[in-house]
Amino acid sequence: MNHRHLLLPLAIAAGLSLSACKKETTPEATAPTGTQAQGGETADQFVARVNAEIKASYPEQTSAQWLSSTFINDDSQRVAAKANERSLAQLNQWIEQAKAFEGAPMSEDSKRALTLLKLMTSMPPPRDPARLAELTTIAARMEGMYGAGTYCTGEGEAKQCRQLGELEDVLRSSRDYDEQLQAWEGWHTISRPMRPDYVRFVELVNEGASAMGFADTGAMWRSGYDMPPDAFAAETDRLWEQVKPLYEQLHCYTRDKLEGSYGIERGQVAGGLLPAHLMGNMWQQDWGNLWDILEPYKGAGSLDISAGLQKQFQQDLGAALYKRGASASVQQRFEAEREAQLQVARRMTERAQDFYTSLDMPRLPEGYWARTQFIKPLDRDVVCHASAWDMNMGGEDGKSADVRTKMCIKPNEEDFTTIYHELGHVYYYLAYNQQPPLFQGGANDGFHEAIGDTIVLAMTPKYLESIGLVEGQAQSEQALINAQMRMALAKVAFLPFGLMIDRWRWGVFDGSIAPDHYNQAWWELKAKYQGVAPASARGEEFFDPGAKYHVPGNTPYTRYFLSHVLQFQFYKSLCEAAGHTGPLYDCTFYGNPEAGRKFWTMLQHGSSQPWQATLKELTGNEQIDGGAVLEYFAPLQEWLKKQNEGKQCGWQATAAAPAAPAAAPAPASTPPQAAPEAPAKQG
Repeated sequence: MNHRHLLLPLAIAAGLSLSACKKETTPEATAPTGTQAQGGETADQFVARVNAEIKASYPEQTSAQWLSSTFINDDSQRVAAKANERSLAQLNQWIEQAKAFEGAPMSEDSKRALTLLKLMTSMPPPRDPARLAELTTIAARMEGMYGAGTYCTGEGEAKQCRQLGELEDVLRSSRDYDEQLQAWEGWHTISRPMRPDYVRFVELVNEGASAMGFADTGAMWRSGYDMPPDAFAAETDRLWEQVKPLYEQLHCYTRDKLEGSYGIERGQVAGGLLPAHLMGNMWQQDWGNLWDILEPYKGAGSLDISAGLQKQFQQDLGAALYKRGASASVQQRFEAEREAQLQVARRMTERAQDFYTSLDMPRLPEGYWARTQFIKPLDRDVVCHASAWDMNMGGEDGKSADVRTKMCIKPNEEDFTTIYHELGHVYYYLAYNQQPPLFQGGANDGFHEAIGDTIVLAMTPKYLESIGLVEGQAQSEQALINAQMRMALAKVAFLPFGLMIDRWRWGVFDGSIAPDHYNQAWWELKAKYQGVAPASARGEEFFDPGAKYHVPGNTPYTRYFLSHVLQFQFYKSLCEAAGHTGPLYDCTFYGNPEAGRKFWTMLQHGSSQPWQATLKELTGNEQIDGGAVLEYFAPLQEWLKKQNEGKQCGWQATAAAPAAPAAAPAPASTPPQAAPEAPAKQG
């Protein structure tokens, strides 16, 4: 996750919370163009002043947020909340001051900067100081609730408490139905206390959005894509319709395999929906942990990355224990295990850096290795959700940048690919730090999420073999299907999840989803888009949306859907730049500086021009298109169709929350012989 943008309360802020922006003494504007002065200051001078003030105050902002995420307690939440309050108050001042330049002559860059200034904060602030303070307090408190979330069972000495990472381990590794259900339901208890805070949060941000001239916060979010908000919603519908048939085939295959493992009664929920707690992932967004169930051809291609990482961890652990001697105490053995955990986490990160430097991109600054959170600390609560941070906008020379990632890395495939993803954000920061602060952002937020994932696509079996994580790869049809399935469980499985979270929030923000139907609407959308349902009733006493970080963290989510389409377009273009011939899925541009230079040039633009122009420079196409997704997965899609022949594919989207009135279920997906469903209308 790109956290840098979640901090800056401006065009380049697009998510979690906003930090302090104390007003500095107005600097001299640099060479303004011939524009008309307004109150002694031209529009270009105003933009230059805002840029300077942003950069001067930015380290204070990010430090407050870093502490609130890595040292969760009442003090750090209070500091973060006050920093957000100051920041949002400053943003209100800037937006008010910018009104003086409406209609005035100015440079094209200044016009774009003023547009971004108004449009791209994800937490629009109320004008009233008391309500602004209330908003920032709620935002910090909800993130703290998530980060400290703990599920406990038993009493007294038998009491057992587990946080997200441990509960995720159960879903990842256990195949005991009841044990998985307990872990899934347990994590979803942590969000129940958030509901009243979230209801009030929605009221406050909608007040801020209205003051800026938007119908609601969702409409404001949809306005940040260099196109009208309704056109953007329609664009996401179009993209989903392109890739939906591929997802439906994967869903059908997966349900059949779950039924084979757990039985027909437990392997699906009524209507052909997938049971939420059996998908190997707390939110059903990545099905890669079901490899043992879904692997098409056992052992073909040997793509068990987690096993390779575990082997490295055991080697590090053996070395750490050897240093402590055969008579090591329990405490020394524990210290050895921690040492090995940190060692393998750093090695995984170094391996990811190696891919970027092979493209002729710079090495990460030394400070990165000193300040990054690699593993979960023992002495405090932290937000383990992976994120990338630019602390000071200091990357113009590549040496003074303070960039970091924050993770609780474990030696498994999911975390390994996540590191490559997070470093994509970091390299984007380093590339566009040359831009003025108001242009230091992704071309759109989907771009930011797609950079590292483009690298992940280039992690072909040949690449994984070259770095010693998997065994030699035999060229066979079975190995190809296994490789494609491995990637589809991460990329294709995610697509509808990337849509449904903001579909829910758009409805919450515009009032079509009322607070007393929050949970019902959440599960209806998960059923509609993902074909997933809970195995047990989830009434309105629960607040299941809050069990996903991006909801209490207020991070817009459609960016992730866009990124899962964009990354394939980026990948295809870079493969062409590298001179690749042959099937798209067989391309890795590792070690190709020509592809790297083309990528770096795109990254340097930041948000300085409409994303359509940036996309066209890289790909030759100014429209996001799912064609590259379908081209990449063509062999798998044909294979899945054959596997699913004769099966009743599709599902019925029943109301998953018990508060729904009894009614005939509406089809969310239809069997192949039936008429296709009309595209969903968006709020």
